[in-house]
Amino acid sequence: MGDESRNDVSRQEDLSEGEALGRSIRDARRAKGWTLEEAGRAAGIGRSTLSKIENNQTKPSFDIVRRLTQALDMSTPQLFLQSGQSGISGRRDFTPKGEGEIKNTPTYMHELLCPELTSKRMLPYIATIKARDLSEFETWIRHSGEEFMYVLSGELIFVSEHYRPLPMKAGDSLYYDSGMGHGCISTSEEDAQVLWVSLE
Repeated sequence: MGDESRNDVSRQEDLSEGEALGRSIRDARRAKGWTLEEAGRAAGIGRSTLSKIENNQTKPSFDIVRRLTQALDMSTPQLFLQSGQSGISGRRDFTPKGEGEIKNTPTYMHELLCPELTSKRMLPYIATIKARDLSEFETWIRHSGEEFMYVLSGELIFVSEHYRPLPMKAGDSLYYDSGMGHGCISTSEEDAQVLWVSLE
């Protein structure tokens, strides 16, 4: 690796969470060839607000980040993992039972665990699988990294683009490449619950 490449990595590591998020959004917008106005219109936010987010002049709400990531086709974990770098060691975060941060999607209900530590590579959460049919997914779920899932309760089918549908029940676990298109549907009377750990 040359000096220039090492400097690029060093600069990336020095970014704060807000700077990392702003850069990710700006890069995704430019990759689409959109102006600030075009991207803001697609996400339903003002041009000036988007400019402030990209330049780390304001901290956006989760709803705004969600709209931006959907409009710009950014990967799901970027909703939660704004920066994977941190020079802090010896950190800890605790989540009492049932007190995680709730994030709803049309197919899943996520309870984010230990959400106070935003600069982390690993994202643990409990998901309630609301989907009952593949038609409820607009497209495959895919993003960078790897994932581990453990079925806490109920039964489900894990579907992916390279393998046959995989029936799973409480106590079953799975490790897979997140870049492979995938999704889960509940098959038990109650919605299945899963412990997911995503690693970017």
